[in-house]
This record gives sequence, structure tokens and C-alpha cells, in this order.
Amino acid sequence: MNTPELGLPMPVPANGLPARVRVHEVGARDGLQNEKATVPTAVKAEFIRRLAGTGLTTIEATSFVHPGWVPRLADAEDLYPQVSGLPVSLPVLVPNERGLDRALALGARRVAVFASATESFAKANLNRTVDEALAMFEPVVTRAKARDVHVRGYLSMCFGDPWEGPVPVPQVVRVCRALLDMGCDELSLGDTIGVATPGHVTALLTALTDADVPVPALGVHFHDTYGQALSNTLAALQQGVTTVDASAGGLGGCPYAKSATGNLATEDLVWMLRGLGIDTGVDLGRLVATSVWMAAHLGRPSPSRTVRALSHQEQ
Repeated sequence: MNTPELGLPMPVPANGLPARVRVHEVGARDGLQNEKATVPTAVKAEFIRRLAGTGLTTIEATSFVHPGWVPRLADAEDLYPQVSGLPVSLPVLVPNERGLDRALALGARRVAVFASATESFAKANLNRTVDEALAMFEPVVTRAKARDVHVRGYLSMCFGDPWEGPVPVPQVVRVCRALLDMGCDELSLGDTIGVATPGHVTALLTALTDADVPVPALGVHFHDTYGQALSNTLAALQQGVTTVDASAGGLGGCPYAKSATGNLATEDLVWMLRGLGIDTGVDLGRLVATSVWMAAHLGRPSPSRTVRALSHQEQ
């Protein structure tokens, strides 16, 4: 099997693409929160340490939600101090002011709130309307910014909703503007059930630009339900996006959207970007080894095509 050490894939740059992409690694949070079995805290901490050793600069560590909502991440207070000294950014999810208090008490410097572009998902995920959820987040963002803490705004269901179907582009733009206006530093556009296609991605990003949403403030978060995550990522890069969410080994889904399958695998993303001559700073060999290690702890092969190809894992 060919390996990255043999110079593959051969870098062939394409016009109009960024020179560098920042990978926002979500495997330790978004990936592990959806596992059937609870991963021990020590294993999570080692996973994050190994991810940091691959050259990734942003690794989402955990979520300070009520344990009843996401029991797989109930160990946030125990986990975060074990990794907080790593020389990488370690954002954490905070659903409300109580979650923010817990994160700040442990010294977190980057937090994220989680909004929805649709009423149905807002009800399922937060038991609120879209506007009620925004009102809940506003004091969280205000207090975080007062402490000079970086705030990311996640926006789910940007391209399709399992209850409502297609999501109108202006509806997504409205919530994006609301999150930016309340003080979020960056936004992550989520294709929660993986139904986006490249034309739709281009249309949304164009509409956001027309609404004075700065492209440098945008990241994309694609799921690979229909095998479109990489093509959608390429469409986003062509529009100037330079932050892409991905999950080591393709871990994760969404506990509140049953049709959601795994996130875009970080290894698959890095392989494509390497082939396009785009720098990520990530050591693909170390990343594959990390995902193989985690797959062994989970008792199943990684779904990432690149992990399987480079490690000879069987499906």
C-alpha cells in the first residue's frame, strides 16, 4: 500500500484555493459524545494528547452540559484539567450560563454555544424556539467576551432538517447574523444530517457574504451521510473558507438527529488538502496511528477511508 512517506498523494494545486487550512478537530467532543459506550476519562485525555502530537492546533475537548443531556461527557470537570496544559487551543461547548461558569472555573479560554437554524431542531436539542435559544446564549456570549474568552457559534441544520426538510438560505443567514451581532468571534455552519451539496454550499456562503458576514469568521462542519462531505468542503474552500471541522477517524454523529452519521474524517480531509497543496500542519501518519489506537479502544474499525487504506484495517 502506498503511504504518505512515498510522497503520495502528489500535490497538484488548484487555482483559487487558500494556501493553508485550519482543521478544527472535534473527535474528542462531537465524536465521543455519540458513542454507545462511555470512554474512560484517562482514554479521552490520552486521545487528546495524541491528537495534539499530530500538529493539530485546535482540539475541541469536551462539553459542559448537564450529564443527563450528554452522559458520555459527564466527566468534563475531571477531563479538562488533565489536558489544559497542552500547547493547543482547547475549546469547550457551553449550553448556558451554568456551563460557562463551570468552564471558566477551570480556566477555559475558548468556548462554543450551539444554536439551530430550524425551529424543530431547536425544540429537540434545546427545548426552546430559535429566538428563545438566542436569548439564552446572549448573556453567555456577553460574559465570555467580558473575560476576553473566544466564542464560537455552532449553527445546526444549515442545509436540511429531518422534520422540516430543506432550510431556506435567508433563514440561516438571519441566525448567523444574530450570533455575530451578539459577539461571537466565529461561526461553524453545520450540515447536521449530511444533505448539503456543493451548489447549496456556494449559495449559502454567497448569501452570507452579501449579508456582510466576513468569510474569515466562518467554518464549515459537514457530515458524510450521503458521501458529500469532501465535495462540500472543496466548494467552501473555493469561496474562501479556511476553517474546516473534522473528526479523527470519522467519529461522531448527533444524538438529537437520528439520521446523522459520522463527521468528515480528519484523515480524509488532510489527504485531500495535501493533494491540493494546501498546508494543514498535520502529520498524517501520526493522525492515522491515533485513530487506529482509538478504534481499538472502541472495539471497531475506523470508518475513515484514509485510515483503513493507510493502516490496512478491514471493514
